[in-house]
Amino acid sequence: MKKIIRYFSLLIGLTASFTSLAKEKISLMLDWYVNPDHAAIIVAQQKGFFEKNNLEVEIIEPADPSLPPKLVAAGKVDLAINYQPQLYQQVAEGLPLVRVGSLISSPLNSVVVLKNSNIKTLADLKGKKVGYSVSGFEDVLLDTMLRSIGLNNQDVKLVNVNWSLSPSLLTGQVDAVIGAFRNFELNQIHLEKQEGVAFFPEEYGVPAYDELIVVANKNSLASKKISDFLTALEQATTYLQNNPNDAWQAFVSYKPKELNTELNQLAWKDTLPLLATKPHQLDTKRYQQMAEFMHQKGLIQKALELKDYAVELQ
Repeated sequence: MKKIIRYFSLLIGLTASFTSLAKEKISLMLDWYVNPDHAAIIVAQQKGFFEKNNLEVEIIEPADPSLPPKLVAAGKVDLAINYQPQLYQQVAEGLPLVRVGSLISSPLNSVVVLKNSNIKTLADLKGKKVGYSVSGFEDVLLDTMLRSIGLNNQDVKLVNVNWSLSPSLLTGQVDAVIGAFRNFELNQIHLEKQEGVAFFPEEYGVPAYDELIVVANKNSLASKKISDFLTALEQATTYLQNNPNDAWQAFVSYKPKELNTELNQLAWKDTLPLLATKPHQLDTKRYQQMAEFMHQKGLIQKALELKDYAVELQ
Protein backbone atom coordinates (compact mmCIF):
# COMPACT_ATOMS: atom_id res chain seq x y z
CA MET A 1 0.00 0.00 0.00
CA LYS A 2 2.85 2.36 0.92
CA LYS A 3 4.48 1.64 -2.45
CA ILE A 4 1.27 2.57 -4.24
CA ILE A 5 1.00 5.83 -2.28
CA ARG A 6 4.65 6.68 -3.03
CA TYR A 7 4.05 5.86 -6.70
CA PHE A 8 1.06 8.19 -6.94
CA SER A 9 2.91 10.91 -4.99
CA LEU A 10 5.78 10.68 -7.47
CA LEU A 11 3.37 10.74 -10.40
CA ILE A 12 1.60 13.84 -9.06
CA GLY A 13 4.96 15.54 -8.48
CA LEU A 14 6.15 14.79 -12.00
CA THR A 15 2.85 16.00 -13.48
CA ALA A 16 3.15 19.27 -11.55
CA SER A 17 6.74 19.70 -12.76
CA PHE A 18 5.81 19.14 -16.40
CA THR A 19 2.87 21.51 -16.03
CA SER A 20 5.14 24.25 -14.69
CA LEU A 21 7.55 23.67 -17.57
CA ALA A 22 4.83 23.83 -20.23
CA LYS A 23 4.91 27.25 -21.82
CA GLU A 24 1.80 29.33 -22.32
CA LYS A 25 1.11 29.79 -26.02
CA ILE A 26 0.09 33.24 -27.18
CA SER A 27 -0.43 34.57 -30.70
CA LEU A 28 0.38 38.16 -31.67
CA MET A 29 -0.51 39.75 -35.00
CA LEU A 30 1.55 42.79 -35.96
CA ASP A 31 0.07 45.88 -37.61
CA TRP A 32 2.34 45.44 -40.64
CA TYR A 33 5.49 43.63 -41.69
CA VAL A 34 8.33 43.54 -39.15
CA ASN A 35 10.16 46.87 -38.81
CA PRO A 36 11.96 48.84 -36.05
CA ASP A 37 8.60 49.86 -34.52
CA HIS A 38 8.46 46.23 -33.37
CA ALA A 39 11.93 46.31 -31.80
CA ALA A 40 10.79 45.30 -28.31
CA ILE A 41 8.73 42.38 -29.63
CA ILE A 42 11.45 40.94 -31.84
CA VAL A 43 14.19 41.39 -29.25
CA ALA A 44 11.97 39.76 -26.61
CA GLN A 45 11.65 36.80 -28.96
CA GLN A 46 15.29 36.58 -30.03
CA LYS A 47 16.88 37.23 -26.62
CA GLY A 48 14.60 34.88 -24.71
CA PHE A 49 12.55 37.36 -22.66
CA PHE A 50 9.30 35.68 -23.70
CA GLU A 51 10.76 32.31 -22.79
CA LYS A 52 11.89 33.59 -19.37
CA ASN A 53 8.28 34.57 -18.73
CA ASN A 54 7.11 31.07 -19.64
CA LEU A 55 5.64 32.14 -22.98
CA GLU A 56 5.74 30.67 -26.46
CA VAL A 57 4.83 33.60 -28.72
CA GLU A 58 3.72 33.20 -32.32
CA ILE A 59 4.41 36.45 -34.21
CA ILE A 60 2.22 36.87 -37.29
CA GLU A 61 2.59 39.47 -40.04
CA PRO A 62 -0.78 40.41 -41.59
CA ALA A 63 -1.59 40.10 -45.27
CA ASP A 64 -3.92 43.06 -44.80
CA PRO A 65 -3.22 45.78 -42.17
CA SER A 66 -6.93 46.11 -41.40
CA LEU A 67 -7.13 42.48 -40.22
CA PRO A 68 -5.32 42.40 -36.83
CA PRO A 69 -7.99 44.09 -34.64
CA LYS A 70 -10.77 42.18 -36.41
CA LEU A 71 -9.07 38.84 -35.75
CA VAL A 72 -8.60 39.66 -32.06
CA ALA A 73 -12.26 40.65 -31.86
CA ALA A 74 -13.20 37.32 -33.47
CA GLY A 75 -10.99 35.36 -31.06
CA LYS A 76 -8.71 34.11 -33.86
CA VAL A 77 -5.55 35.62 -32.33
CA ASP A 78 -4.81 36.58 -28.73
CA LEU A 79 -3.21 40.00 -29.23
CA ALA A 80 -2.65 42.54 -32.00
CA ILE A 81 -0.62 45.68 -32.52
CA ASN A 82 -3.04 48.52 -33.15
CA TYR A 83 -3.17 52.33 -33.28
CA GLN A 84 -4.62 54.25 -30.35
CA PRO A 85 -6.76 56.66 -32.44
CA GLN A 86 -8.25 53.81 -34.47
CA LEU A 87 -9.09 51.87 -31.29
CA TYR A 88 -11.80 54.37 -30.35
CA GLN A 89 -13.48 53.96 -33.73
CA GLN A 90 -13.27 50.16 -33.56
CA VAL A 91 -14.80 50.07 -30.07
CA ALA A 92 -17.49 52.56 -31.12
CA GLU A 93 -18.34 50.17 -33.98
CA GLY A 94 -18.90 47.39 -31.45
CA LEU A 95 -15.64 45.41 -31.62
CA PRO A 96 -14.84 43.86 -28.18
CA LEU A 97 -11.33 45.31 -28.05
CA VAL A 98 -9.38 46.82 -25.19
CA ARG A 99 -5.93 48.36 -24.94
CA VAL A 100 -3.80 46.30 -22.55
CA GLY A 101 -0.37 47.79 -23.26
CA SER A 102 1.68 50.35 -25.17
CA LEU A 103 4.47 49.72 -27.66
CA ILE A 104 5.29 53.21 -28.99
CA SER A 105 4.31 55.84 -26.42
CA SER A 106 4.55 58.85 -28.72
CA PRO A 107 2.85 59.90 -31.94
CA LEU A 108 4.84 58.95 -35.03
CA ASN A 109 2.48 60.63 -37.48
CA SER A 110 3.63 63.99 -38.81
CA VAL A 111 3.44 66.45 -41.69
CA VAL A 112 6.65 66.30 -43.72
CA VAL A 113 8.02 68.70 -46.33
CA LEU A 114 11.36 68.91 -48.12
CA LYS A 115 13.90 71.19 -46.48
CA ASN A 116 14.81 72.81 -49.80
CA SER A 117 11.17 73.77 -50.52
CA ASN A 118 9.66 77.18 -49.88
CA ILE A 119 7.61 75.76 -46.97
CA LYS A 120 9.32 76.92 -43.80
CA THR A 121 6.31 77.07 -41.48
CA LEU A 122 2.96 75.27 -41.38
CA ALA A 123 1.31 78.49 -42.60
CA ASP A 124 3.26 78.16 -45.87
CA LEU A 125 1.06 75.16 -46.76
CA LYS A 126 -1.71 77.53 -47.84
CA GLY A 127 -2.57 76.79 -51.47
CA LYS A 128 -0.23 73.78 -51.57
CA LYS A 129 -0.87 70.10 -52.37
CA VAL A 130 -0.80 67.76 -49.37
CA GLY A 131 -0.59 64.00 -49.97
CA TYR A 132 -2.26 61.46 -47.69
CA SER A 133 -2.76 57.70 -47.53
CA VAL A 134 -5.86 57.12 -45.43
CA SER A 135 -8.78 59.52 -45.10
CA GLY A 136 -10.50 59.98 -41.76
CA PHE A 137 -8.08 60.45 -38.91
CA GLU A 138 -5.34 61.95 -41.10
CA ASP A 139 -7.78 64.54 -42.51
CA VAL A 140 -8.76 65.53 -38.98
CA LEU A 141 -5.14 65.58 -37.87
CA LEU A 142 -4.17 67.99 -40.65
CA ASP A 143 -7.27 70.16 -40.20
CA THR A 144 -6.60 70.48 -36.45
CA MET A 145 -2.98 71.43 -37.07
CA LEU A 146 -3.96 74.04 -39.66
CA ARG A 147 -6.73 75.49 -37.46
CA SER A 148 -4.16 76.09 -34.71
CA ILE A 149 -2.56 78.67 -37.03
CA GLY A 150 -5.76 80.12 -38.50
CA LEU A 151 -6.13 77.88 -41.57
CA ASN A 152 -8.06 74.66 -42.30
CA ASN A 153 -8.20 71.85 -44.86
CA GLN A 154 -10.03 74.10 -47.30
CA ASP A 155 -6.83 76.13 -47.63
CA VAL A 156 -4.88 73.19 -49.08
CA LYS A 157 -5.47 70.66 -51.84
CA LEU A 158 -5.60 67.09 -50.49
CA VAL A 159 -4.22 64.42 -52.86
CA ASN A 160 -4.56 60.68 -52.23
CA VAL A 161 -1.11 59.20 -52.91
CA ASN A 162 -1.96 55.78 -51.43
CA TRP A 163 1.14 54.56 -49.58
CA SER A 164 3.65 56.47 -51.73
CA LEU A 165 4.28 59.26 -49.23
CA SER A 166 8.02 59.79 -49.69
CA PRO A 167 8.04 59.13 -53.47
CA SER A 168 5.19 61.58 -54.10
CA LEU A 169 7.05 64.24 -52.13
CA LEU A 170 10.42 63.57 -53.76
CA THR A 171 8.98 63.65 -57.29
CA GLY A 172 7.10 66.91 -56.71
CA GLN A 173 3.66 65.33 -57.06
CA VAL A 174 2.77 67.01 -53.75
CA ASP A 175 4.33 69.74 -51.61
CA ALA A 176 3.82 67.99 -48.27
CA VAL A 177 2.50 64.73 -46.86
CA ILE A 178 0.44 63.88 -43.78
CA GLY A 179 0.76 60.42 -42.25
CA ALA A 180 4.54 60.28 -42.58
CA PHE A 181 6.18 58.52 -39.65
CA ARG A 182 8.92 60.69 -38.18
CA ASN A 183 11.18 57.67 -37.62
CA PHE A 184 10.76 56.27 -41.13
CA GLU A 185 9.90 58.74 -43.92
CA LEU A 186 12.51 61.29 -42.82
CA ASN A 187 15.18 58.59 -43.10
CA GLN A 188 13.78 57.36 -46.40
CA ILE A 189 14.09 60.90 -47.78
CA HIS A 190 17.63 61.18 -46.39
CA LEU A 191 18.68 58.06 -48.29
CA GLU A 192 17.51 59.78 -51.48
CA LYS A 193 20.04 62.59 -50.81
CA GLN A 194 17.36 65.00 -49.65
CA GLU A 195 16.42 66.31 -46.23
CA GLY A 196 12.93 66.43 -44.77
CA VAL A 197 11.38 68.65 -42.13
CA ALA A 198 8.60 67.38 -39.87
CA PHE A 199 5.79 69.27 -38.18
CA PHE A 200 4.48 67.33 -35.19
CA PRO A 201 0.70 67.15 -34.53
CA GLU A 202 1.13 67.30 -30.76
CA GLU A 203 2.69 70.75 -31.17
CA TYR A 204 -0.29 72.01 -33.18
CA GLY A 205 -3.40 71.27 -31.16
CA VAL A 206 -3.62 67.47 -31.35
CA PRO A 207 -3.52 65.62 -28.00
CA ALA A 208 -0.45 63.43 -27.52
CA TYR A 209 -1.17 59.72 -27.92
CA ASP A 210 0.46 56.29 -28.17
CA GLU A 211 1.05 55.51 -31.84
CA LEU A 212 1.20 51.74 -31.36
CA ILE A 213 -0.61 49.78 -28.67
CA VAL A 214 -1.32 46.16 -27.78
CA VAL A 215 -4.99 45.17 -27.87
CA ALA A 216 -6.79 42.09 -26.60
CA ASN A 217 -10.34 40.80 -26.65
CA LYS A 218 -12.08 42.30 -23.61
CA ASN A 219 -13.55 38.87 -22.85
CA SER A 220 -10.07 37.31 -22.45
CA LEU A 221 -8.47 39.58 -19.86
CA ALA A 222 -8.42 37.02 -17.05
CA SER A 223 -5.47 35.23 -18.65
CA LYS A 224 -2.20 35.94 -16.80
CA LYS A 225 -0.25 35.36 -20.00
CA ILE A 226 -1.18 38.83 -21.30
CA SER A 227 0.44 40.49 -18.30
CA ASP A 228 3.46 38.18 -18.64
CA PHE A 229 3.73 39.22 -22.30
CA LEU A 230 3.89 42.89 -21.30
CA THR A 231 6.47 42.13 -18.62
CA ALA A 232 8.66 40.50 -21.28
CA LEU A 233 8.26 43.59 -23.48
CA GLU A 234 9.39 45.81 -20.61
CA GLN A 235 12.45 43.64 -19.99
CA ALA A 236 13.28 43.67 -23.70
CA THR A 237 12.92 47.46 -23.85
CA THR A 238 15.30 47.91 -20.92
CA TYR A 239 17.79 45.63 -22.66
CA LEU A 240 17.35 47.55 -25.93
CA GLN A 241 18.08 50.90 -24.38
CA ASN A 242 21.09 49.62 -22.45
CA ASN A 243 22.50 47.57 -25.33
CA PRO A 244 21.35 49.18 -28.60
CA ASN A 245 24.04 47.61 -30.79
CA ASP A 246 23.63 44.08 -29.44
CA ALA A 247 19.86 44.52 -29.63
CA TRP A 248 20.15 45.55 -33.27
CA GLN A 249 22.03 42.34 -34.04
CA ALA A 250 19.31 40.34 -32.28
CA PHE A 251 16.64 42.22 -34.25
CA VAL A 252 18.15 41.58 -37.68
CA SER A 253 18.82 37.93 -36.84
CA TYR A 254 15.04 37.40 -36.92
CA LYS A 255 14.99 37.91 -40.72
CA PRO A 256 18.51 38.92 -41.82
CA LYS A 257 17.83 39.43 -45.54
CA GLU A 258 14.75 41.56 -44.94
CA LEU A 259 15.70 43.52 -41.83
CA ASN A 260 19.40 44.27 -42.25
CA THR A 261 18.95 47.39 -44.39
CA GLU A 262 20.33 50.91 -44.21
CA LEU A 263 16.83 52.34 -43.83
CA ASN A 264 16.05 50.07 -40.89
CA GLN A 265 19.36 50.90 -39.26
CA LEU A 266 18.61 54.63 -39.43
CA ALA A 267 15.01 54.14 -38.28
CA TRP A 268 16.24 51.96 -35.42
CA LYS A 269 18.16 54.85 -33.84
CA ASP A 270 15.17 57.18 -34.11
CA THR A 271 12.72 54.59 -32.78
CA LEU A 272 14.47 53.47 -29.57
CA PRO A 273 13.75 56.72 -27.63
CA LEU A 274 10.04 56.39 -28.52
CA LEU A 275 9.53 52.87 -27.14
CA ALA A 276 7.17 52.55 -24.18
CA THR A 277 9.41 51.84 -21.18
CA LYS A 278 6.43 50.74 -19.05
CA PRO A 279 4.14 48.86 -21.45
CA HIS A 280 1.59 48.02 -18.72
CA GLN A 281 1.19 51.63 -17.64
CA LEU A 282 -1.96 53.47 -18.68
CA ASP A 283 -2.01 57.28 -18.75
CA THR A 284 -5.73 57.64 -18.08
CA LYS A 285 -5.82 61.40 -18.57
CA ARG A 286 -4.12 61.20 -21.95
CA TYR A 287 -6.39 58.41 -23.17
CA GLN A 288 -9.49 60.30 -22.06
CA GLN A 289 -8.27 63.47 -23.79
CA MET A 290 -7.89 61.62 -27.07
CA ALA A 291 -11.33 60.03 -26.65
CA GLU A 292 -12.85 63.48 -26.23
CA PHE A 293 -10.87 64.77 -29.23
CA MET A 294 -12.18 61.93 -31.41
CA HIS A 295 -15.72 62.75 -30.30
CA GLN A 296 -15.39 66.50 -30.83
CA LYS A 297 -14.03 65.94 -34.33
CA GLY A 298 -16.91 63.64 -35.26
CA LEU A 299 -14.78 60.50 -35.63
CA ILE A 300 -16.91 58.72 -33.03
CA GLN A 301 -20.56 59.43 -32.23
CA LYS A 302 -20.14 59.67 -28.46
CA ALA A 303 -17.28 59.99 -26.00
CA LEU A 304 -16.41 56.54 -24.67
CA GLU A 305 -15.77 55.71 -21.02
CA LEU A 306 -12.19 54.68 -20.22
CA LYS A 307 -13.25 51.19 -19.06
CA ASP A 308 -14.74 50.57 -22.51
CA TYR A 309 -11.40 50.71 -24.34
CA ALA A 310 -8.38 50.61 -22.00
CA VAL A 311 -7.16 48.78 -18.89
CA GLU A 312 -3.97 48.56 -16.85
CA LEU A 313 -3.24 44.94 -16.02
CA GLN A 314 -1.43 44.00 -12.83
